[in-house]
Amino acid sequence: MMMDATQNFQDSLTKKRLFEWHSSLFPTGKNKIHPIEVGKWRSGSSPMRVISGSMGKETVHFQAPDSDIIEKEMDQFIHWINSENKLDPVIKAGLAHFWFVTIHPFDDGNGRIARAISEMLLARSDGIPQRFYSMSAQIRLERKQYYNILKKTQHGTLDITDWMDWFLDCLFNALNASNIVLEKILAKHNFWNKHAVTVLNNRQILLLNKLLDGFIGKLTTSKWAKIAKCSPDTALRDINDLIKKQILVKEEAGGRSTSYVLK
Repeated sequence: MMMDATQNFQDSLTKKRLFEWHSSLFPTGKNKIHPIEVGKWRSGSSPMRVISGSMGKETVHFQAPDSDIIEKEMDQFIHWINSENKLDPVIKAGLAHFWFVTIHPFDDGNGRIARAISEMLLARSDGIPQRFYSMSAQIRLERKQYYNILKKTQHGTLDITDWMDWFLDCLFNALNASNIVLEKILAKHNFWNKHAVTVLNNRQILLLNKLLDGFIGKLTTSKWAKIAKCSPDTALRDINDLIKKQILVKEEAGGRSTSYVLK
């Protein structure tokens, strides 16, 4: 679903496309063990509510529009998504996300599809299908704040300024997180380019990659031996060889065990 949304971002959003996305989320026709309506707008006379809490002590966070007006509401939404206007596509992505989850047109999966629509519009804003950041991943990281601002806005007036502030902050955080990941990837790429002709054994390559990926804690001879499945003597020879090749250095801080870091 997400690949279709971002790789084919220029394609129109249609009812058929949304139904296909929904069907791909629930191929068995169930949400865990409960049957749901798949590939169609929700129906039924019972109100669609987002609730939490134990039975008898439920808290209603949100009640969606009645099912008999979903078709009309979604027709308006889809027309707005596909229409050409002067609205910045990043702002449009934030508005679309909130509008879609408020209509809540499906039995389940509304949040995931709302994120896909946001990513589609952000890809349109970027003008390329390649994704170097993920708004969806960032929303998952900030899901507590996400649900709080969603509840606050859905229970408020038609002013969604606070929602848009949060959405843009979340996007900013997603871009920053992407920069950090890309910096690590480029650093790793540059490291291996620099040492392309350096003779290294498989144990050294394994441990160097772990250091480049962000090794947790101190790298000692005993940890090297355990991870590389070798003797402590072999581990020490591997480490001394890398020190000689000016790849590793001893950490200055003393302690019970000597530790090593990338030079």
